[in-house]
Amino acid sequence: MEITQDKHSANQASIKIKLNEADYQPKVEAKLKDFAKKSNIKGFRPGKAPMSMVKGMYGTSVLVEEINAILSESLNTYLKEQSFKILGDPLPQNQNAPIDWKTQKEFEFDYKIGFVESVDLTLDPKIKATKYSIKVDDNLINETLDNLKSQYGNSTNPEVSEEGDHIYGDLKATEGELEKTVSLDLTKITKKLAGKFIGLSKEAVVEFDAKDVKKGQWEEAFGLSEEESADIDGALTMTVKNINRTETAEMNQEFFDKIFGPDEVKSEEEFITKVRETLQGNYDRESKVFTEEELKKVLTEAAKVDLPEAFLKEWLLIANEGKVSEADVEKEFPIYARQLTWSLISNEIATKNEVKAEHEEVIEKTKQMVREQFASSGLGAQMEDSMDMFVDNYLKGEEGQNYMNMLTSIQNEKVLAFALDKISVKEKDISIDEFKELLDK
Repeated sequence: MEITQDKHSANQASIKIKLNEADYQPKVEAKLKDFAKKSNIKGFRPGKAPMSMVKGMYGTSVLVEEINAILSESLNTYLKEQSFKILGDPLPQNQNAPIDWKTQKEFEFDYKIGFVESVDLTLDPKIKATKYSIKVDDNLINETLDNLKSQYGNSTNPEVSEEGDHIYGDLKATEGELEKTVSLDLTKITKKLAGKFIGLSKEAVVEFDAKDVKKGQWEEAFGLSEEESADIDGALTMTVKNINRTETAEMNQEFFDKIFGPDEVKSEEEFITKVRETLQGNYDRESKVFTEEELKKVLTEAAKVDLPEAFLKEWLLIANEGKVSEADVEKEFPIYARQLTWSLISNEIATKNEVKAEHEEVIEKTKQMVREQFASSGLGAQMEDSMDMFVDNYLKGEEGQNYMNMLTSIQNEKVLAFALDKISVKEKDISIDEFKELLDK
């Protein structure tokens, strides 16, 4: 057997494997002898058929099977011995080349591979990153309190409409086919237009013009789809059928219990403190995730990993067996490339610095995830006695892939924490509005 490698570029190469008769024939003969012993061919006693007949019946299929097995094993062994990191799977070349399995004694097979030579990244203060912390201010607290009081207030159907109500009625174009029953949120349209809907009772008819409705308000305020609102023009009428109003909830024990559970807080001061703590906890998690994603970008740029893009695109197209098109691969490739690059960097940092996730950490993180899911569904502590069963079932799910995903997640977290400790990090407090601006960039 002869295996040779021909590099086409810094990250792509061809592998050529040549097989001669001595490489495969002993295994083929052994397999055919085994077939002969077990064969039950008509006209012969079991295991007594002539070898020539067995070869005629099974020789070609056994030859193909053994050569494929030798190719797979030898190629995998060869690639494991190389210093570079293989990406994707080797792609067979010249698959349509004719092979005479009956008479041919020597065979030659070509494969295309993609790889990276190394991931070169030194974690030191020359690499700079920002650690963001979202601060919950009084404006956000007050806005949240107003939303909660509105959300948990009592719904009524008054006789006369007021500012902030929802008007349920029939919307109709004076000229055109538009005719639809809608629920209009008066807080989502301009004050000028909303004024036409204040002081009305049932069966009142409001006349207005399509130009009075700003861009996006057909969807946001009237609940129409983009298709329904695309061609709306000219004069319109809306006939009031009902008026919906949510009265603001009072800050009392009943309200506190609805939000946080019975007797968790017992005063307005405690309630506001709990709201602040809850919001801060939520935004701490969001800012942590955002910081980690930004750090991944910084480390990816610092590592300058050169991916074999052409090879990977070809491999993705073939590996997905017709489920995706070239256009799909082109569209999704930047996301795939970022994930692959980070995976290479994370594994390199973990290997060099002996950073790894432990089994106990997988169990604990899974318990935390399960607890949060139960808490959000209102089950909470009552499921704790069955926690080990839930965790075990989850980690065994998807043929063990859930366990591997959790393991990878923990290792990534530990790698990022390790990196943050080695590089130069600037801490920055931001408001929720500033955070939203960063997300939109």
